[in-house]
Amino acid sequence: MKTTLALSLLAATLPLAAADKEKDKDKSIVAIYDLEGKLSESGRPEASLLDGLGIEANRPMTLFDVSRSLESAATDPKVKAVVLDADDAELGLAQIEELVRRLKVVRDAGKDVWIYSDTLSNATALLGSAANHFTLMPEGDVDFHGIYSESMYFKGLLDKAGVVADVIHIGDFKSYGEEYYRTGPSDFAKQQKEELIGGIFDQIVAKVAEGRKVPAEKVRALIDLGTFTTAQAKETGLVDELKHRTDFSSAVRAAYPGADFDHEYKLPDLDGPELTGMFDVFKLMFQSDKSKSGKSDFVAVVSLDSDISNESIAPVRKEILKLIKDDKAKALVLRVNSPGGSALASEVLWEATDEWKASGRPFVVSMGEVAASGGYYVSSGGDRIFAEEGTITGSIGVVGMKLVLNGALEKLGITTHATQRGARAGAMSMFKPYTEEETKMIRDSMLSVYGTFKKRIESGRGPRLKGDLEGMAGGRVYTGARALELGLVDELGGLGEAIDYAAKKAGVEASTARLVPEPKSAIEGLFAQPEKKSDDEIVKMGVRTSPVKEAVMATIGDVKVAALPKPAREAVSHVLKRIDSCSDSAIQLIGPEISVPMK
Repeated sequence: MKTTLALSLLAATLPLAAADKEKDKDKSIVAIYDLEGKLSESGRPEASLLDGLGIEANRPMTLFDVSRSLESAATDPKVKAVVLDADDAELGLAQIEELVRRLKVVRDAGKDVWIYSDTLSNATALLGSAANHFTLMPEGDVDFHGIYSESMYFKGLLDKAGVVADVIHIGDFKSYGEEYYRTGPSDFAKQQKEELIGGIFDQIVAKVAEGRKVPAEKVRALIDLGTFTTAQAKETGLVDELKHRTDFSSAVRAAYPGADFDHEYKLPDLDGPELTGMFDVFKLMFQSDKSKSGKSDFVAVVSLDSDISNESIAPVRKEILKLIKDDKAKALVLRVNSPGGSALASEVLWEATDEWKASGRPFVVSMGEVAASGGYYVSSGGDRIFAEEGTITGSIGVVGMKLVLNGALEKLGITTHATQRGARAGAMSMFKPYTEEETKMIRDSMLSVYGTFKKRIESGRGPRLKGDLEGMAGGRVYTGARALELGLVDELGGLGEAIDYAAKKAGVEASTARLVPEPKSAIEGLFAQPEKKSDDEIVKMGVRTSPVKEAVMATIGDVKVAALPKPAREAVSHVLKRIDSCSDSAIQLIGPEISVPMK
């Protein structure tokens, strides 16, 4: 009797469950994107040299993740709108331009784009230019007042550490290194920065004006006020509404009654595996590390997201060489977000991309925030190069630099005595500056590297260059828009456009694109199976570190660093990374330090 009753109840509930499932299947969706912190390019967790080695359980959200999700939202008939909250996001200009383009595609598909912000800034004004519902908090901050870019100079810090930067430049505009031996910019560096910041500022004004349908003169006039009220922002048309978050949420819910408000629409699980006991640990340790590519053809996206050194390019190079052997990898998109670095390491990575090109498959480059000097070097062989209008690129020139430590030793009461055989044997000693003869020797070597740099560009770009390459070189830096005019890049666009082009050339669907290697949380990486050693390469890449970094840290100390404001602390960490880069090679292909704050 009990069995019969249970079966009857089950039979009665099955149609209801099926009906509920069918109802959920037809439910409309509002995709919600709450972006916080940095949007990673590679998906690899970062640890600051100054902040210790903490292990995060989750893995970073990537630009690739959000861009692909928005592409799906534009074509999915169930998605009626997207909502973006980017107040706490730390987005670069190139990333913002990519997201704006994706949001405009959503709009073009007849769907709504809602954006809420507590602050009107360069970043939110640009994002809001793609929205048809841009709401600002009534008592919110208005920081939309242009670009203020400040560079730091570290001569005083190196003086305290007893370190001297001996720098040689090839190209009047090749200003990298000035921050180590000057207390302010040279005239050439000032001119270059004025032109670059001016060009990017004009782009921001034009895009906000176009998106919000406000005359550019009016946008510029508001910016020049220095500050204005949220009411003025609404009156001018920079925003649509002034509401608190609760009222904004109510308005969105009222516009799509019964919709599923999805905070994870087509986004990966960032939390990593849940470890509740030893069984979960063992499962994670012994799980197979199967490639998601399986038997399907795909477009591989590999990211270079750092200064160029042996250490930073080693994993990028390894992935490209692995992909060459994968006949399912039909095209390669190299996402470059790098100001350059070691000339030697740049050539090593260029050679890997050249090996890929020899396989006859498409090689496409997508430039991010910056792809300058060595970043342009490794991009130059691309079949097609995409850059955002605000990408910082070019900087075709060479810097020779060594950091001299004799003063640091003298502070400790240490002296040195050298014995040498060979007239130039001591040229690279870290305990003395270059002599006049050694400077000439290094300059001759730099001219050879400069010649190779230009040869790589001429070989890769060929007739696409619009003018004499030497006139574009000399360390000059350009926006992506100007680089397009000069033929240094082929098209304005972002990662999505680069993937679409590569997929079309390869004859596969753009939806097959995947970030390689697949981003993993630190916990997953910790327990991942060790990679099998390859016998393909007899000699492997090594990594060197610089004693100068230790000398600087010993001078300022961890306590003093911790007491610095965050921007200064991050700048010192960044400088230490660049000092490490000089250990790989005295000859550097690296662009100037030019930041474009978007907050």
